[in-house]
Amino acid sequence: MNEKEIAEIRRRYRQGKSNISHVVGCYVNEERQIVARFDQSLTLSGQEEADKFLAILRRTLSGALGRNLLDITFTTAQVAGNAGDEHALLMALRDSRLQDEAAREEFFARAIETIDVEGNYLILLTCDAYDVPGFSKDGQRAEDGSEEMYTGILCSVCPVKMTKPALSYFVYENLFRSRDVDWLVSAPEMGFLFPAFDDRSTNLYGALYYTKDTSHSHTAFTDRIFAAPLPMPAEAQKETFDAILTEALGEECSCQVVQSVQEQLCSMIAEHKESGEAQPLLLDRHAAARVLEECGVEDARVEAFEQRFEEDFGPEAALPPKNLVDTKRLELRCPDVTIQVNPERGDLVETRVIDGVRYILIRAEEGVQVNGVEVRIGE
Repeated sequence: MNEKEIAEIRRRYRQGKSNISHVVGCYVNEERQIVARFDQSLTLSGQEEADKFLAILRRTLSGALGRNLLDITFTTAQVAGNAGDEHALLMALRDSRLQDEAAREEFFARAIETIDVEGNYLILLTCDAYDVPGFSKDGQRAEDGSEEMYTGILCSVCPVKMTKPALSYFVYENLFRSRDVDWLVSAPEMGFLFPAFDDRSTNLYGALYYTKDTSHSHTAFTDRIFAAPLPMPAEAQKETFDAILTEALGEECSCQVVQSVQEQLCSMIAEHKESGEAQPLLLDRHAAARVLEECGVEDARVEAFEQRFEEDFGPEAALPPKNLVDTKRLELRCPDVTIQVNPERGDLVETRVIDGVRYILIRAEEGVQVNGVEVRIGE
């Protein structure tokens, strides 16, 4: 799925925009026991409660594609029912619009078996049937020109946390008294949409998985529910890429080269954003090697980098550049000093050896402060 397709489905999770009438789920305690099962009608709930449910569900379709939102791909054997029953269970939930009680209970059991959220949590399930509108020749949305019906289920796993004791003001008594401790539902920790909505159409071979923590994909859960591989977590992608760069470049891994690589990747990200291209920007080993070549890295080092990239990420791997670089800052770190620089002003930084001692030099312009105190640098 691309960002426009995700946004189109996310807009459905608002009052009056979807056909969602019920939320089904279960409340699980820290001992992995189901405390309660529920099937709550949103149409009979108050507007405030319905809005809160939809806001939580909508969060499961938020975050950055390739970081928080990850594509799941099922094999042909799974879809045909010849390999495992994970896909068949998801289809049973979808086709029954969550009314198949046996399928619901089996799904809850599999999820609880592998969810690693600390404390209590909710598992929420909804189903929406979307009459996908087409577009006229002039590009205008044709509300009465439906092309197909997309039916999808959305799952959200939300921690339930206890509030802290505090004083609260009670208006009618004009007093401050201790507030009762209560349990509040937090934003989703993980979840998914099934099936995928690719090319604005149903794709039974795909799902969209959400993880709040970009360093932890909860693979035990995804293995049990999908039995399909996930890409490496975004944080791990950056750590691996940095390690490959350091090892492959060796003595050539200078501050200037690393800055140049960062600038190239940031430029690619900015150009892709300005283009308005719906498909995500991806970097394979060949494209990554070209970046190094443009930064002046010698051929032998580039070949070593490309080989390590293939070994660590896989021959067909394509990574979002935004997972590999911080577009908002340039950070230089020593054991006792950390320097953060606007990535657009990398020209202010240089490295130099003076009298045999290595230095990082920052060109100081106006407005130099030390702990908030403006200082002057003399001759």
